[in-house]
Amino acid sequence: MGERILVLDAGTTSTRAMVFGADGALHHMAQRPLTQHYPRPGWVEHDADEIWQRTLACAREVMASAGGAGAIAAIGITNQRETVVAWDRNSGEPLARAIVWQDRRTAPLCAQLKDEGHERAVQRRTGLLLDPYFSATKMRWLLDNEAAVRAAAERRALALGTVESWLVHKLSGGAFVTDASNASRTLLLPLDGAGFDPGLCALFDIPPPALADVVDTHGTLAVASADVLGAAIPVCGLAGDQQAATVGQGCLAPGETKATYGTGAFILTNQGDRVPASGHRLLGTVLTQREGRRRYALEGSVFVAGSLVQWIRDSLGLIGSAAETEALARSIPDSGGVTIVPALSGLGAPHWQADARGVIAGLSFASGRAQIARAALEAMAHQTHDLAAAFAADGESWQALRIDGGMSANDWMAQDLANMLGIAVERPDFVETTAFGAAILAAVGAGFHASLDDAVGAMRGAVRRFEPAMAGDVREERLARWRRALAAAVPAD
Repeated sequence: MGERILVLDAGTTSTRAMVFGADGALHHMAQRPLTQHYPRPGWVEHDADEIWQRTLACAREVMASAGGAGAIAAIGITNQRETVVAWDRNSGEPLARAIVWQDRRTAPLCAQLKDEGHERAVQRRTGLLLDPYFSATKMRWLLDNEAAVRAAAERRALALGTVESWLVHKLSGGAFVTDASNASRTLLLPLDGAGFDPGLCALFDIPPPALADVVDTHGTLAVASADVLGAAIPVCGLAGDQQAATVGQGCLAPGETKATYGTGAFILTNQGDRVPASGHRLLGTVLTQREGRRRYALEGSVFVAGSLVQWIRDSLGLIGSAAETEALARSIPDSGGVTIVPALSGLGAPHWQADARGVIAGLSFASGRAQIARAALEAMAHQTHDLAAAFAADGESWQALRIDGGMSANDWMAQDLANMLGIAVERPDFVETTAFGAAILAAVGAGFHASLDDAVGAMRGAVRRFEPAMAGDVREERLARWRRALAAAVPAD
């Protein structure tokens, strides 16, 4: 048996495989892009078979580089959360395109359920709000609108799951499980309940036989087939990407907070074993589970972060690469009054406005690509500031913020976050903490380390710290502009 850990990181815009050592060192990595399908405004879809085939190709590539399947002791999987895959449990084939977490097509159903008065009870039980972001209404849409999905449900062959569940099914040749962290994003799992709740399934009209068994986030959770990978390898870590990143950042004590800036931006504060309850439209979620014992987090979710820079690059053509934004931001003293509200997929926490649309405010003839690039980066701090206020109102004021994800490599943005939040911002040298967190979970699940704390101590590397350095009046002027632009993004009643 080998001593290395294979991590599969199925994200929104790409899927990757990495091989880590038990000491946390990254040895090999492979990456493939994922095709984004936008069949209608507000709709976002993936090809589930493409996710599988490209993830498998990445896995085989890094395993070959590591010396073959015999070098791998355990597998950790992390994934884009809330995205729903429907497949046939007998054939293992997808029945429709996957509906991605960003998709907003179920906004009318969410509005109907709110009007019927269900949101308060749903939030109390699941920690979540009635928003198209979450999985249950996507499952309902597939059942209502895809004939193949309905037919599979009628013959009790339907599997409805999130991406980690899909990958485990394909790797193992039939296991049907979902970990507690991903299950807690479906609207179907009570935060204090062991499995999916029949009453919640009834509310969303989801057939319970179509749902996976809920398992721990680390331990021996399934076994990848030798027919697929060349050896039978245990899957020892499973977690949604944001929970994995929280572990990867070492936020294992109550109050410790991380923010991941990837396609979206997601901030989690560790709540320990206390079931979270928010009065300010934040989310409660399962952070980890071992032998049925859960740790929780309070979460704020922003739908658009790095995808805003991608849009500026691909749709507006103002930059050739995301890396250009840092030099452009530094080339001017301020944004020239330009403010961007990146509500390209509606607004997430703490606003939760599914119908909001993006705004670029304050344009003049003096505005150019530098001003727009800087305003895009400033939008990250503005959105994070709104979340900081909501967390504080819920009694969770941040003492420091640990950041990661692709955007966090931008030094200008990291410093701007510290300036606007008025607290220290810490960034690890290795910013891909989603995959790293999955490696930590798998390392503990495989018995390489006795606990998550031990694994973090042994595997986590150096950290850089950014201290706030902005005058209060400058901060307030920016926040005033942000609030004016934010009001324009939200449709009038």
